[in-house]
Amino acid sequence: MKNIPTGFPSDFLWGGAVAANQLEGAYNVDGKGLSVADINEYLDGIPLDKKSNLELTTDYIKEAIKSEDRIFPKRWGIDFYHTYKEDLKLLGELGLKTFRTSINWTRIFPNGDETQPNEAGLKFYDDLIDEIIANGMEPMITLSHYEMPIHLTTAYKGWYSRDLIDFFVRFGQVVFDRYHKKVKYWIIVNQINLIDHESFNHLGIAEDVVEDLASAKYQGLHHEFVACGLITKYAKSLDPNLQIGMMLCGGPAYPATCRPEDIFATVRRNQMEYFFSDILLRGYYPGYAYRYFTDNNITVEFAEGDEEALKNTADFMSFSYYYTRIYDAESMKNKTGPYRNAELPANPWGWTIDPIGLRTFLNLFYDRYQCPIYITENGIGYHDTLEEDGSIHDSYRVDYYRAHIEQMKEAIKDGVDLRGYYAWGPIDIISCSSSEMSKRYGFIYVDQDDHGNGSKKRLKKDSFSWMQKVIASNGENLD
Repeated sequence: MKNIPTGFPSDFLWGGAVAANQLEGAYNVDGKGLSVADINEYLDGIPLDKKSNLELTTDYIKEAIKSEDRIFPKRWGIDFYHTYKEDLKLLGELGLKTFRTSINWTRIFPNGDETQPNEAGLKFYDDLIDEIIANGMEPMITLSHYEMPIHLTTAYKGWYSRDLIDFFVRFGQVVFDRYHKKVKYWIIVNQINLIDHESFNHLGIAEDVVEDLASAKYQGLHHEFVACGLITKYAKSLDPNLQIGMMLCGGPAYPATCRPEDIFATVRRNQMEYFFSDILLRGYYPGYAYRYFTDNNITVEFAEGDEEALKNTADFMSFSYYYTRIYDAESMKNKTGPYRNAELPANPWGWTIDPIGLRTFLNLFYDRYQCPIYITENGIGYHDTLEEDGSIHDSYRVDYYRAHIEQMKEAIKDGVDLRGYYAWGPIDIISCSSSEMSKRYGFIYVDQDDHGNGSKKRLKKDSFSWMQKVIASNGENLD
């Protein structure tokens, strides 16, 4: 009888994850174009999609591009574009074995529809990837992480346009040609299932340019699926040993009660979360999706060759994990999303803390796909206090990570093939959803406020030394 694992594998990848648009800054440097993230406005902590539907229209986009007095923090980030050497040195000192970031599409193709790439943008990522490796970290690169050129939204209706397939594949081919000998691990699209509360950032479809937004989103997703398949095929032609991954945000919801109606409603809801990974890992549209499209009057058009492209499936599954939600029959009837479990504690932004949920998701995903899994984002946002002596005491962050790492270890004992773990925002960056700086995740504090003011000095939080010991012990020392 085979013995169960007793701990993390010896080659387990302890990492940190960021997105180019949330930390690089330098939004108009070296030929970079404007991306969708560059018009994410700071609105006193209110996520863009929650403020007003009008903010996702063509008029909003045009006004944001022209504005000179509104606050768009992702344009300056934490100036990682100029500080990456110092920042990566700190992350190397933390002990990270791997570092995940994205290649900003608009640094390589400023408008997205050019035929020749911007060499200055490629040179930056030459140097960045070399520096990641020099600091002892394995790079994991994301191709699409909310950095679509804004021109592709205004001129082509974002991913709703089939033209985006060719533009994105060209971008992918240029990047793989350049870096496939240096980078083994790749994710083509970040959190591909986010078509609700990050819909515009993800798909770039303004609400006023399509008649049926729901159908437009799924058509855009279809184009993305096809592009993923084509890029995967191309990458494998360069080196069949490259590891190409797909990524979800979160996972299945819990039934709110044990009522059969609530349980089945949750099953139906969860199927359309598995939908994305089912296609990218299995290579075809599942039957339940066609039922969902019929019931909701959604139309998705296939072109010749699309089904063949989908057969180029990913090598590994990855997902971000922040919180869990619950669902019921009433939610399905009213077409509302899953909601917070009031029985669970939460951070100031209402993100519930559920370590056992991480073990649950790991088991559910592995049972379904039987392929390697990476947790490519996990962390907790809090308001940190910088003391007069420069210290930051964040025991709450240590408690959060300890509980989640314990559940990861249990999942490995359950038989889950978990290969790596990426703490989200190992250094403080701009929040994705609300464009705040004050919603902090890092082990490294960046002295900068929501308006971009501050010394920009990097300071180690208490959690830095704790995580350092965790990684050095391969997850055994959690004290």
